[in-house]
Amino acid sequence: MNVAVVGTGYVGLVTGAVFSDLGNDVICVDKLPEKVDMLNKSIMPIYEPGLEEMVVRNKNDGRLTFTTDLAKAVKESEVIFICVGTPPKANGESDLAQVSEVAAEIGEALDHYIVVVNKSTVPVGTGDLVRNIIEKTKKQDIPFDVVSNPEFLREGSAISDTLYPDRIVIGAPNQHVAMKLLELYAPLERPMLITDVYSAEIIKYASNAFLATKISFINMIADMCEKTHADITHVIKGMGFDSRIGKSFLQAGLGYGGSCFPKDTLALIHTASKHGEEMKILKAVVETNEERVSRFIGRMKEALGGLDGKTFGILGLAFKPNTDDIRFAKALDIIQILLAENVKIKAYDPIAMENTKKVIPQIQYCESSYQAAEGSDAIVIVTEWNEFKLLNLQKVKDIMKSPFIFDGRNIYDPDRMKCLGFQYYSIGR
Repeated sequence: MNVAVVGTGYVGLVTGAVFSDLGNDVICVDKLPEKVDMLNKSIMPIYEPGLEEMVVRNKNDGRLTFTTDLAKAVKESEVIFICVGTPPKANGESDLAQVSEVAAEIGEALDHYIVVVNKSTVPVGTGDLVRNIIEKTKKQDIPFDVVSNPEFLREGSAISDTLYPDRIVIGAPNQHVAMKLLELYAPLERPMLITDVYSAEIIKYASNAFLATKISFINMIADMCEKTHADITHVIKGMGFDSRIGKSFLQAGLGYGGSCFPKDTLALIHTASKHGEEMKILKAVVETNEERVSRFIGRMKEALGGLDGKTFGILGLAFKPNTDDIRFAKALDIIQILLAENVKIKAYDPIAMENTKKVIPQIQYCESSYQAAEGSDAIVIVTEWNEFKLLNLQKVKDIMKSPFIFDGRNIYDPDRMKCLGFQYYSIGR
């Protein structure tokens, strides 16, 4: 099948690479010439395990191409996926400017029947918006259909999540249109759910909001564990064995970040308010998440007797392991607050330092965890990279100025840290 994918971020680039790997001819479109030039040179604009190999393989085989020419992509495709960003506005509303811009260009170029697929995370009703824009801008009386096909991939495991999804949701106006998407996804042999467009649009937001709720809930319980001398790791195990609850997303820590959960919870709250619904639970979820960093830093102040003039080694800058994405990353919030407290920052991350330098250039970036630890009054674990779990902790203690570790991801065993002589502070333990 001839497929076009508009937008070469995490969703678009992974979607294009996977569809081409399944044997389709895929054109990936991006409005940034420098980004397209990078991809044509096989240079990835994002870090995602396995992505570069898949892109290079299919590009070399002629199934995957990159261009800035959206009109040409429309004319050569049967199905076109919209995979552009929908960042939050100041009030939490999703900014649909990029989606609207793409829809207008599709309408102007439309010269044959095509299925337009919204894969961007968008509020309910966006399918109607896209349809109306295309109707207004198309120059010929040619039919088309608009489908909602939300993505559920996770950064760091995006290739696997796209190849082996729990479910594929197809929100289509009729069965005939749905079959076009079923044909495209058939090689994956995964469960497929066909719904109306509105339901598909809500499924994505509802799923992310529920997962965000699990994270905020377990962090709330972790706070209680700290006050009552309970151990959150035992509580999580006891809850996770219950099949009605499950253990996924029951990790106590600094809260959720990244490009999805923060903006999707806010967008769902905003959309609900437009329809007269308040979403009280989600508002509490957001409030709980926003308190995580200040609470964590409060413990640092208490343990160290103040922060002024201290040197901290920050381990982890990305919002989660196996990605270079720093959008809504807790490390950024922590660093900014510590800088305001006159703390010297030495930071290290295996992948995300270049992205962080663009927004926080004034701190010291280190070549290793050990360099970040050397001479530091405290180490702060912010991202649970595997290499941090495997550090020579005796060496770390020997090179630190004082043996304080504040573990925001619970990657170490408290008893072991105590035996090694660390002043160790984690979450809910």
